[in-house]
Amino acid sequence: MAGKRTVLTVRLRRLAAMLHEMRETANLSKEVVSAKTGINVTTLYRIETAQARPQRRTLTAMLDLYNITEPARSDALQLLVDALRPGMARSYEDAVSEVYGAYINFEAEALSARFFQATFIPGLLQTEAYANAVYETSMPKISEQVREQRIRARTERAGVLTKDDPLELWVVLDEAVIKRLVGGPDVMRDQFSRLLDDTNKRNVILQILPFDAGAHPGMLGSFTLLDFPDPADPELVYVEGIATDELIEGHPEVRRYGVMFDQLRAMALSPRDSINMIQQTMEELGNRPI
Repeated sequence: MAGKRTVLTVRLRRLAAMLHEMRETANLSKEVVSAKTGINVTTLYRIETAQARPQRRTLTAMLDLYNITEPARSDALQLLVDALRPGMARSYEDAVSEVYGAYINFEAEALSARFFQATFIPGLLQTEAYANAVYETSMPKISEQVREQRIRARTERAGVLTKDDPLELWVVLDEAVIKRLVGGPDVMRDQFSRLLDDTNKRNVILQILPFDAGAHPGMLGSFTLLDFPDPADPELVYVEGIATDELIEGHPEVRRYGVMFDQLRAMALSPRDSINMIQQTMEELGNRPI
């Protein structure tokens, strides 16, 4: 039986980056490290890319070889202890992809999130009925148990908006998102009420990108940018696709998505006008013939 997969967390990512930098500073190749410590080259690669969590003796061997002294040595060992703690996604790992599980862990510790969504309401702002309707139509073949776990994950994720130090959330929605009837009029009315309630939070900004804005940078797909309170944790981008999802790191790529988001929010309606559009759409639903 295969071992339980390692789902990425903020601290495991930080430890991986630290070990890579230490090896580079020591001017040692992975092959040399392997020869001197007995650690497999593939294992070293997986550790440095946060695909695997090192055992304490493995970490100690690496720190010894790199001549790491205090306080950096204790910092690395403490990060390993912290990385052993389960992330927010632990309860849902069997029901979500490895990348999405990692995203949930990152979101739980992020300082801010910037969403562009072209197809549906972001998970943090979805009602349970809306989420269920999305899964019923987009993933009709998943089991009821998996669907329930995924919906519960979306519901519990929303806690980041109301915790003591809440996530700063900025959302840009394509107008199609609020005009598409997901789950029927009743589900959409409840969903609109939820959106209006969430926009009353000081840490939530919502804008609608109207159809008449024309072509825009988000036409290639939806994405999320996460920023973290600790400078040691660089920004990342989460891109969710039909067949797969992806976490993107690296300054040039992340900066490109940041520029795209700035363009999208500049093209979108103001937060006040966006609320007015949601209210108007909500009223139109009430006038639909039965």
